[in-house]
Amino acid sequence: MADSRPTTVLVTGAGGRTGSIVYKKLKERSDEYVARGLVTTQDSKEKIGGAEDVFVGDIREAESITPAFQGIDALIILTSAVPKMKPGFDPSKGGRPEFYYEDGAYPEQVDWIGQKNQIDAAKAVGVKQIVLVGSMGGTNPNHPLNSLGNGNILIWKRKAEQYLADSGIPYTIIRAGGLQDKEGGVRELLVAKDDVLLQTDTKSITRSDVAEVCIQYFTSSPLLNRH
Repeated sequence: MADSRPTTVLVTGAGGRTGSIVYKKLKERSDEYVARGLVTTQDSKEKIGGAEDVFVGDIREAESITPAFQGIDALIILTSAVPKMKPGFDPSKGGRPEFYYEDGAYPEQVDWIGQKNQIDAAKAVGVKQIVLVGSMGGTNPNHPLNSLGNGNILIWKRKAEQYLADSGIPYTIIRAGGLQDKEGGVRELLVAKDDVLLQTDTKSITRSDVAEVCIQYFTSSPLLNRH
């Protein structure tokens, strides 16, 4: 007999602008999914409702995230290092702003070590599917994003993607374009590989659409078809 229980999905980075949308969408579909979230602080947990299914942990410390992974069927990785603008920039004077990463929050630590820890934790509990949300631009090592704060963020993201591909876990990697805080479900979505879309005028997508795409991969996955 087919297992008809809902699929338990952990969303990491659930306190972020995209991750919180994914978490909310999963909660709204409770007949299909049991949503879990992983955030970095108690404040982030409270911002998305403070439910018991939201765990607080540090993806850079493997042991701290283990409880969130117990009993899950699938994982959506939405964690990312975030550069910050150095204070004192005056756009009226021309030039470009400078960026930095806080100590301990460089792409190597967050996008490589942090994502590697998540993949290892997922493998340890027998996760059936991972969706990893990355970024366009990774085919170009000289992409401007890599120069922000000297973080080489796209290089570390690609390293994590390759680690996932080599893990043996069924996976989907979504390399999103520029993320917009606009209503989803309005624009036609275009899909391509190897940064082809960077050569077009279509370089952006709403966070809501990215969230929906993440969930639709689970809906269509035979590995998670419980109905």
